[in-house]
Amino acid sequence: MQAAFADNWLEGTGEVLQGSKFYPAQDEGGSLGAQVVISSQPEGSVSMHQMMLMALAAAERHIRIGMAYFVPDDVALAQLLAARARGVEIDIIVPSENTDVPLVRKSSRYFWGDLLRSGVRIHEFQPTMYHPKLVIVDDSWVTMGSANLDERSLRLNDEANLNIYGEEFAAEQIAIFQDDLKRSRQISLQEWQSRPLSEKFTDWIASWMRAQL
Repeated sequence: MQAAFADNWLEGTGEVLQGSKFYPAQDEGGSLGAQVVISSQPEGSVSMHQMMLMALAAAERHIRIGMAYFVPDDVALAQLLAARARGVEIDIIVPSENTDVPLVRKSSRYFWGDLLRSGVRIHEFQPTMYHPKLVIVDDSWVTMGSANLDERSLRLNDEANLNIYGEEFAAEQIAIFQDDLKRSRQISLQEWQSRPLSEKFTDWIASWMRAQL
């Protein structure tokens, strides 16, 4: 995380942060394995994309995704469908109409068809705006931070995520996810297919902007 801050500071100010003033000795931490993944432009943006894809590809039992902005690219969609084909359960929580960027929600909805047909469960969070950036794989691996599962986060933005390995920590995050799930409404394939023609049209228009959302 220090490196991510220092990189952005250098980019913004031209000042190099170095020495013990900025990097003091750290006490020993806990026992959990953790890894920071940083992506930034113009170099290094591929690392976040690869991390997300590898996590989806490695899943064997369950993928839980809580995303403020869920507009995966074709490769990520393919990985989700491949996970379902090998029997992996997938639950995704996304914002309802209580979103700060309605265009992103519209673009996202356009791509739900194949996911719903494959058995992916998509839920819209009802009470308020929903803003997590969370992926939990197989009850033991968690990534959280600033990155959404969309092309802007994975290819364009400066992002930083923390990956944590451990069933106990994952269980805590799953409990929070399940609580959010209780306050969400599952979207059925029939409901998605029955959207008014005007919504289908605007969703299609929004989908063309996926790479910038």
